[in-house]
Amino acid sequence: MYLRAIKKHFSIEMKYSTKTKRVIMSTEHIDVLIVGAGLSGIGAAYHLQKECPHKKVLIIERRNAIGGTWDLFRYPGIRSDSDMFTLGYNFKPWTNPKAIADGTSIREYVQETAHENGIDKKIRFGLQVRHAAWSSKNATWTVDAVREATGETVQFSCNFLLMCSGYYNYDAGYTPEFKGIKDFKGQIVHPQKWTEDIDYKNKNVVIIGSGATAVTLVPSMAEKAAHVTMLQRSPTYVISVPERDIISEKLRPFLPEKMVYRLARTRNVGLQMMFYRLSREKPNVVKRFLLQMVRRQLGKGADMTHFTPTYNPWDERICAVPDGDLFKVIRQGKASVVTDQIETFTKTGIKLKSGLELAADMIVTATGLNLQLLGGMTVEVDGKPFAMTQTMNYKGVMFKDLPNLAMIFGYTNASWTLKADLSSEYICRLLKHMDTKGLRQCTPQNSDGTVAEEAFLGLASGYVQRAKNVLPKQGNKAPWKLYQNYALDLAMLRFAKLEDGAIAFSNPK
Repeated sequence: MYLRAIKKHFSIEMKYSTKTKRVIMSTEHIDVLIVGAGLSGIGAAYHLQKECPHKKVLIIERRNAIGGTWDLFRYPGIRSDSDMFTLGYNFKPWTNPKAIADGTSIREYVQETAHENGIDKKIRFGLQVRHAAWSSKNATWTVDAVREATGETVQFSCNFLLMCSGYYNYDAGYTPEFKGIKDFKGQIVHPQKWTEDIDYKNKNVVIIGSGATAVTLVPSMAEKAAHVTMLQRSPTYVISVPERDIISEKLRPFLPEKMVYRLARTRNVGLQMMFYRLSREKPNVVKRFLLQMVRRQLGKGADMTHFTPTYNPWDERICAVPDGDLFKVIRQGKASVVTDQIETFTKTGIKLKSGLELAADMIVTATGLNLQLLGGMTVEVDGKPFAMTQTMNYKGVMFKDLPNLAMIFGYTNASWTLKADLSSEYICRLLKHMDTKGLRQCTPQNSDGTVAEEAFLGLASGYVQRAKNVLPKQGNKAPWKLYQNYALDLAMLRFAKLEDGAIAFSNPK
């Protein structure tokens, strides 16, 4: 009798698996279940508890800490490549003097946000989502998660499932199958797997790659290493940006912090949008501008071969370095750049196709990430497997024929959080609308035969191209178009009608 009372109180049903002998806990019901306690998940929880205070919200997080990406990545120099006035939340001013912030500061900012708003009390750690099943009859998701420490399966049900699990595989980054890699006698490490005990002091380091991670590692490691060489297959656009926002610093003594933050945020959003649009409309003009900046940073006699890409700006992401720190260590002779292809690894380094050999004590493979949506979770709708590759994104938030599920996916051409905040606000609007109308299910549906499918992400970057087989599609027009434009998304997500003819509401209470 006592056991029955406990089960009823906690709404928990215990089932015993005869195969695994593990206890499966089920039937804990949540109004909105958030997956991921990183930048997006904490922000989403804030918006939900502010706009939908009557909703029971729970976050499940695979790791044992708040922060997501900013807790996972611990490689030297880890930092944002977006300014914190736009990467920060729209509801919490960034007050640190550094506009381009280090990873520790960002992690602490996210943790502080969670603690200040009581969100940290709504998180269950150590749970990895494995499967989600939708029932139209019950208008409910059933989500299976595994407690990795014990192997125990924990089951939740929810009315709305919000995926804030990022877009890449947390288990392993991408490393090509280099010839002879097992012959190398030194240390090889991928930045995603960096640990605190890795020692590179007075060592010759070769960093393979030229993306955001590589250009961050080079100046940081160059301070302790004997020498750092950035080995790239092809050049990347690199732009120097101020580490501190001087305008905001001068305004702080005279204006409230929130106003300073809003002004900086508005200014930087406008500049980002203008720069991206100019890059697409007049790529040659932007290209000349970017290369001129690099020449000034490197000084006279600079070999521009290593910083002159063959593609146009924003065909791939542009790398930002605060106060030109990458160029500084190159000028000082602490670091160098080599543009070539790898022939094979050797016992003592890397032999290139040009015949040049790079001696190395340590090799860092900053060769990219493996994209993964929904945290690798499998999905079924009414008993049938749902293929994410066969669906189409709706408003950059939901997916065609997938009920009551949203995914936070930020910008690739601007700060991630700008889109994350807008997406969370939209979800709150959607939930309140459904409550007002007495409805339980919303499902994006495409009845417009003129909508043509396009690639989900319009980038030529290697990590995007490798992920074509796991990504959904987007459409060539609204509301299926992924605009990568804050102004258009602001209009569509914050102000446009919810019932736009492309989303079906059903299943009345």
